[in-house]
Amino acid sequence: MTPAAQLAQFAQTATPPEASLQIMQLSLADWVTVGRAGRSEPVAKIIRQMVLAEGGQGRASLFGDPTPQPPRAAALANGTISHALDYDDTHFAHIGHPSVAVLPAALAVAETENASGADFLTAALIGVEASIRVGLWLGRSHYQVGFHQTATAGAFGATLAAAKLMNLTEEQIETALNLVATRSSGLKSQFGAMGKPYNAGIAASNGVECAQLARLGMTAAADGMASGQGFGPTHHGTLETAPFAADGIWHFDRISHKFHACCHGTHAALEALSQIAPQITGEIQKIEITTHPRWLSVCDIKSPRSGLEVKFSYAHTAAMALSGVSTAALESFSDEVATDPALQALAKRVTVTSDAEMAETAATVLVTTASDRVEVSYDLAHPISLTALSDKLAKKSAALLGEPQAKALWHMIEKGSDPSQIGAVLRGV
Repeated sequence: MTPAAQLAQFAQTATPPEASLQIMQLSLADWVTVGRAGRSEPVAKIIRQMVLAEGGQGRASLFGDPTPQPPRAAALANGTISHALDYDDTHFAHIGHPSVAVLPAALAVAETENASGADFLTAALIGVEASIRVGLWLGRSHYQVGFHQTATAGAFGATLAAAKLMNLTEEQIETALNLVATRSSGLKSQFGAMGKPYNAGIAASNGVECAQLARLGMTAAADGMASGQGFGPTHHGTLETAPFAADGIWHFDRISHKFHACCHGTHAALEALSQIAPQITGEIQKIEITTHPRWLSVCDIKSPRSGLEVKFSYAHTAAMALSGVSTAALESFSDEVATDPALQALAKRVTVTSDAEMAETAATVLVTTASDRVEVSYDLAHPISLTALSDKLAKKSAALLGEPQAKALWHMIEKGSDPSQIGAVLRGV
């Protein structure tokens, strides 16, 4: 079977475990939170302006606007807006942000098709799982050469979620996946610019579009994913794994949520620094960060020029953490913080080295002062209970939205994740 056929079969036959659905609920609440919090960002205003100017038959909700829009346009806008703050979940198996690519497509179609909350959540989970599996199939070579897995692998997951909610046949789902193979795109060169969140919107929009076209009868190459000139071979995929097998594994369960408003690659170092900071006395002479080499091409901007670029700078975020500037607060990532002379001076004392033997989720930080040396290692893969994760995400929602809005959001999602109610939250009703 081709990869598209295997994924189509997975969409039709998979029965997600209850534990995975519970984690998906948490990611849904987190996605709505960061999307609501990011609805006034410059890129959010730009993408909404374009979508609203186009018009069309509106059935789906947008973050920050009361007017329903066509599902493809809504997916584009909501994917972009929810990734604007770079504060959404990450999966390190393929280094991608699954929720911002898949949930906008799933919600837009769920609203349009009047799907139930249970069907919406199941389709979203299957789509997210598929995006991770496609990412594993593409492998690290795809990411390292410059493709953004959130956008590329994410487009396949968005397609699967949309197609399942449209109740497409297995053959139609396979066609939709082979169609999105020619639409999937997104480059890491956009990191630190508005183009990065736009990548997530493109993935979500592509998923809705290709599912719609398959339903209307458009045809596609029989193996658009893996043939000689298919997506995988032409996009530097390793294609060594077989992630589409019905193996009973749900990779999604190892999703990692953000508690710092910057690139997830910096988070292990920031957690280590949070333990070091209270122990520091005297002037800091040197800060040494050791991380996996994968991150040096992602979040090692030495001298960021903007708040967006600060999100991808080990040196500057380390200086912030040791200077008492909260890396969890949205307002910390401003152009003023990027050009602050004291932070720039401290950032110059940071060196970043790599260790290929280190886990991609880990970092070690050594801080040297005139009188002391403090070293701490931290690994984001350290297990956290569902209760603890829920509590941390609820606190994050309260910090970003305010206590009343956060409580209402979490109560609504716990009661059933009804797409129409979620849409009302996006619109601000």
